[in-house]
Amino acid sequence: MQIQAGCKTTAMGIMPHREIDRALSLALSLDIPFWTQLPKVSFYEDMYAQSSQNLPGIVVEPQNERVLFDSSRFENELANYSQKLGDPATFTLSEDYSAVYHSFLSKDLRGYHAIRGQITGPISFGFKIVDENDKSIIYSDEIRSILFDFFQRKTNVQCRELRVHNDNAFVWLDEPGLGWVFSSLSGYDDIQARNDYLDFVSGLDRPRALHLCANVNLPYLLELGIDILSFDAYQIETMPSEYSSAAARFMRDGGIICWGIVPTDSTNLDGETPESLGQRLVGYWESMSQNTGLTLELIVSQSLLAPARCCLKNIGQVGAAGEAACPITENGTGSSIEERLVERAFGYLREMSQSLKDKYGM
Repeated sequence: MQIQAGCKTTAMGIMPHREIDRALSLALSLDIPFWTQLPKVSFYEDMYAQSSQNLPGIVVEPQNERVLFDSSRFENELANYSQKLGDPATFTLSEDYSAVYHSFLSKDLRGYHAIRGQITGPISFGFKIVDENDKSIIYSDEIRSILFDFFQRKTNVQCRELRVHNDNAFVWLDEPGLGWVFSSLSGYDDIQARNDYLDFVSGLDRPRALHLCANVNLPYLLELGIDILSFDAYQIETMPSEYSSAAARFMRDGGIICWGIVPTDSTNLDGETPESLGQRLVGYWESMSQNTGLTLELIVSQSLLAPARCCLKNIGQVGAAGEAACPITENGTGSSIEERLVERAFGYLREMSQSLKDKYGM
């Protein structure tokens, strides 16, 4: 990998903004910018609708904001789809499905250390999308095998398109579904998911990256054959010894961890500062170092920093202090609470990153 982490900043793809230029300006303010997913601009910008393009059997209903799977349609479309597997256009993201993606590609991205894309992961997609019997398509052996192949091809095509604009481009898989496989009610368990994922990841262009905002089983995730893991680190509060050991093994082998450390809900964000968040993160790192013998310098050098989660809907309570602390940009009149929270979180992220870079000589 050519990615030099060293406390550089990036963020999750989904954002609450209604103005494409404003959202992209914010994304481009980070060390590793990304194209944004803006479901409030269009339903086709939704992570599931967006990822579904050209998958046989899919029906997108923007008026109802639904993505469905039709088994009869799947059977009818499968032969034609199979004939188009060798054409990268089958797996590219058209402007109809993401005006934001194409706007991002129109920018000059050569001066950044790296750029990043994202795509919904096959497990999350398979759990979320249901057929005419209201059954998740992940449970069909035939459909599941096509899903994994489809998303592998789609990820690689996007990565190669991004690399036309920056050699250090990578794509992470947005996989909240990997937080669901441990449920006794899921019907698709962690063992089967792991086996499927190892095969799937082995065919991805490197660096192979994974992101999830859901509750995490860190040791499990770090053993899925990936090179970069992004997760909500704010939620864990402390660094358990089994997490420290797994993270140390991963980093010794050259892996990069993206620590989602800045909350994007008003309740938690109002209680934090860039300094307090930096202290929390350094506490994780020091605990890892003490428990595993991994040097603090190595941990810092292989860490990226990010907000903890997306913020389509504020889950906190916004009081006077929170509102006053959310700056409105020059053209931001009428912006939502969620937009201002994300912008404030990005400001915290940039400030914290610079402080840690200065502290550790990155």
